[in-house]
Amino acid sequence: MNSRDRDETGRARNARPRDGLGRPLPYGAEGVARQPEGVLRTPQQTLTEAQQLLDAGRPFHAHEVFEDAWKATDGPERELWRGLAQLAVGMTHALRGNGNGAAALLERGAESIAPYRDAPPHGIDVPGLLTWARTLVVEVKGRVRAEPASPRLTR
Repeated sequence: MNSRDRDETGRARNARPRDGLGRPLPYGAEGVARQPEGVLRTPQQTLTEAQQLLDAGRPFHAHEVFEDAWKATDGPERELWRGLAQLAVGMTHALRGNGNGAAALLERGAESIAPYRDAPPHGIDVPGLLTWARTLVVEVKGRVRAEPASPRLTR
């Protein structure tokens, strides 16, 4: 007998409730509503929704919004969306107190978005995000503060 949680299509999905930082809670606990998966959004809708989630202290959920854009894109912006998702996961790790995980994801995310610095699409503030990520890496490695400020996604 398979006891894994499955969605309506039979794909493995963890149905446990989660807290605001995406950490699993015990079954039956009251968690935070999860972002629906596979939602097609325009780039502007993606940025607006993700910014709202970041501002609300829910970077794990913002990562899921960016992940939808990343998975739906086959073109030249695919790495940009993946990098933004990685930055959001890095912020999630920072808020969870996992400095090493935060630094690794922030560095990887910054590397993914850096090629877009000179011609950032959709008004994304790539130079500002790179500065934010690099500053946060230094802070989490030095354990300067436990709660990072939300980045501004657009100029």
